[in-house]
Amino acid sequence: MSEKENVFKEVMGNYPTGVTIVTARNEEGEPVGLTVNSFASVSLDPLLVLWSIDHRVSSLEAFKSADHFAIHILSGDQQDLCKTFASKDTDRFNSCTWESSEYNLPVINDAYAVLQCKTFKQVEAGDHTILIGEVQDIQKSDTKEPMMYHQRRFGPIPVEFHS
Repeated sequence: MSEKENVFKEVMGNYPTGVTIVTARNEEGEPVGLTVNSFASVSLDPLLVLWSIDHRVSSLEAFKSADHFAIHILSGDQQDLCKTFASKDTDRFNSCTWESSEYNLPVINDAYAVLQCKTFKQVEAGDHTILIGEVQDIQKSDTKEPMMYHQRRFGPIPVEFHS
């Protein structure tokens, strides 16, 4: 890895982000999901969000061919779930409680928020594909706080960040 790539990884690792799990179904109807921190809002009219997926991820084709996906903004107490969906060779969905939504998406319980999206556009960008989704449904917990990722650690947003 080049010096520039090392510095880039260090800088981005020091940029605090939220933590999500994105889920969909593959062509066989089985649930797929992975931990993602490359999530951002795009537009209010229409409601659009984006996230990106590495071309080396085994579920790449499932997400690229899915017409819908769900973005779970994790709550601060879902660290184990975050690790599970980031790991390889794990039956991720046996590690959590989930159900099928009205869009036939696997929706994980107890997240801070869940945005169910219709695939709007895909953009190839380097070694990732950016998936843009139009938000069809939003569920939000009034009792949970979102998770944050910073310096290769994740957990609830620290109290000093609250206004």
